[in-house]
Amino acid sequence: MANDYKTITCENKNGLLIITFNRPEKLNSFTTQMMRELVAAIDESDNDDLVKALIFTGKGKTFCAGADLSEGKATFDFSKRHDKVNGIAPDEGGLLTLRLFDCKKPLIAAINGPAVGIGATLQLPMDIRIASSNAKFGFVFTNRGVVPEACSSWFLPRVVGISHALDWCLSGRIFSADEALSAGLVTEVTPPENLLDRAEQIAKNLVQKSSPVSVALTRQMLWKMLGANHPIEAHKIDSRGIQIRGQSKDGIEGIESFLEKRPAIFREKVSRDMPSYYPWWTKKEFD
Repeated sequence: MANDYKTITCENKNGLLIITFNRPEKLNSFTTQMMRELVAAIDESDNDDLVKALIFTGKGKTFCAGADLSEGKATFDFSKRHDKVNGIAPDEGGLLTLRLFDCKKPLIAAINGPAVGIGATLQLPMDIRIASSNAKFGFVFTNRGVVPEACSSWFLPRVVGISHALDWCLSGRIFSADEALSAGLVTEVTPPENLLDRAEQIAKNLVQKSSPVSVALTRQMLWKMLGANHPIEAHKIDSRGIQIRGQSKDGIEGIESFLEKRPAIFREKVSRDMPSYYPWWTKKEFD
């Protein structure tokens, strides 16, 4: 992984890539540079077969305090941006969450402290979120006179249901890790000193016995089908996947290892062995 990032750090720990927001003096607030570095790190990890899963956390006492507002009223002045489409500049939080959504590796958020604004919304495309008892959450956009971003109007109701999503987003109130747990935003709350160890344990449990290619496909199947209009769409992808993966090297190894009562040795790699129908959501044949 690149070692010249300025706003994040990346550490490969036995196949788990620990990505840490690294602006503790600014409460790990989100900037354009951080967005670009996070997208670059995800791009690298997707092509690095030594990376099995990604864990995101913050340096210091804060996960991410939201957008860096140090430019005041110019923070959301996009008049000088050159990436506009029909006069509208793409939301940078959304560029990040869309990239997270398409990632081939499992994503885990280890929320070590306050997570507000984009600090809360960037977690939503992650597969598992766990929180320190010190964590707090806030979807504070209406309190700032703006609206939810980072595709959160799509993700948040799917994660916690529409009533919790509306409560948090309309009021903009800050709420505790325990409330996040009860609503399903996080799956567990841990003592602060146990947070990263627990995140690593969860990540290992997800990937240590599984084919990396099958993990990548399964992650995309479950996420993408959240937006499908009918179960027939899942049936189309399931049918292709079972047929193609069932005759793949990993598919054959999975059956043989089961019959021989031994651990499977999966040799296919995400960087080179994804099936030809992937990514199906971009192909006209699936329209």
